Amino acid sequence: MKSRIYTVSELTFKIKDILEESFPIVWINGEISNFTLPASGHYYFNLKDDKSRISSVMFKGQNRKLTFIPENGMKVTCLGRISVYEPRGSYQLIIEHLEPKGIGSLQIAFEQLKTKLASEGLFDNQYKKTIPYIPNKISLITSPTGAVVHDIINIITRRYPNVHIQIIPVSVQGPGSVNDIVSALELINTRNDSEVIIIARGGGSFEDLSPFNSEKVARAVFSSKIPVISSVGHETDYTISDFVADLRAPTPSAAAELVLPVKDDLKIQCSSTLIYINSLFDNYLEKQRIYLKDLSSKLIDPKKKIDGFRLKLDDLTSRLEMLFFNIIKQKKENLLWRTDRLYSNNTLKTVNKNREKINNATDKLVGIIKHNILNKHSIIRELTGKLFALSPTGILERGYSITRTVPDYKVVKDPESVDINNKLEVLVAKGKILCRVEGKNKNGKKNI
Repeated sequence: MKSRIYTVSELTFKIKDILEESFPIVWINGEISNFTLPASGHYYFNLKDDKSRISSVMFKGQNRKLTFIPENGMKVTCLGRISVYEPRGSYQLIIEHLEPKGIGSLQIAFEQLKTKLASEGLFDNQYKKTIPYIPNKISLITSPTGAVVHDIINIITRRYPNVHIQIIPVSVQGPGSVNDIVSALELINTRNDSEVIIIARGGGSFEDLSPFNSEKVARAVFSSKIPVISSVGHETDYTISDFVADLRAPTPSAAAELVLPVKDDLKIQCSSTLIYINSLFDNYLEKQRIYLKDLSSKLIDPKKKIDGFRLKLDDLTSRLEMLFFNIIKQKKENLLWRTDRLYSNNTLKTVNKNREKINNATDKLVGIIKHNILNKHSIIRELTGKLFALSPTGILERGYSITRTVPDYKVVKDPESVDINNKLEVLVAKGKILCRVEGKNKNGKKNI
């Protein structure tokens, strides 16, 4: 008997029914590989072991419940169902729940957030604010019930009585605790009347401390303008808020001791400091007294010092007068010597003789200059006469005239340039004559 022949679609649909009915829900261990997180928010990855792999998807509605982000190489345990994708004839695992194998999801979320915030610089010392030495007002964020709040108040009031403590009650565990802590930090910063904030809770499991490992609380602590001391759990417990805070106290009681000094110790310290300052001042005064006494012993009586200056001044005056007298005497003798020498060399005769020579030379020079001037005048007169004879004025003086047309005053050189009855102007030596053309003659031809 011939076996039934299936179409591809029929066979695929049959396989789908068998797989989905046989494995409605399944737990599976594997290692994540090829993890992708597209814009849709769904997780796509492969689950594999050393022999096989299966495509897997965890939709956004399910993966938002996770406290961590899956990573390649992470070994996990998944709860899901088998689904066949008919167009390709492939099957995949639709994951409903996923948890890390071996290490808890909260611990993974802690490490991932710690790495993320550290890379952003939220743990850097450069952002840590200084805790005031003696704050006037302290805000305490903690549960209003339990031993923590009472321990902190007792220690602070014992160490420094009368300090103002403001308690902001919050839930430190369970649903709503994260928002409570964030709101408390924002409220204190809005009021801006505290100088330091203490966030405190007692010990508990890693899950109990999870609010202090949340990203919202960490960023609220970092954003606080008021210094924050984190004191969560026991000394061995570390939370994200410890790393972000400006100061970590190993326990709530330690936070109370770190935030304020003991007032009585301060009084003792102030008294010791005052005694030390007084001793320094006394030593300084004693040294100055000895120094002044030493200076006083070296001082000279002012009257004696003035008398000494007066004697020295008299001596200098006498020496100056003598020096001045000697200089005058020496200059006078030098002047007399030079006068005698001047007369002995007949200097006056020499001067008179040279003056006579200068006068004779001057007379000769004047005569030469006058002769040259007369000679130049004669030449100029001769040249002027020649120039005048050649000038238009000189020509007119000899009886010639210049004829010009009226009214354009063009010089007439040719009879043909004028017509009968044209007006003409004739320039002569003593003036001008206006006339009219009656006739023309050129080269002996009349009335041309």
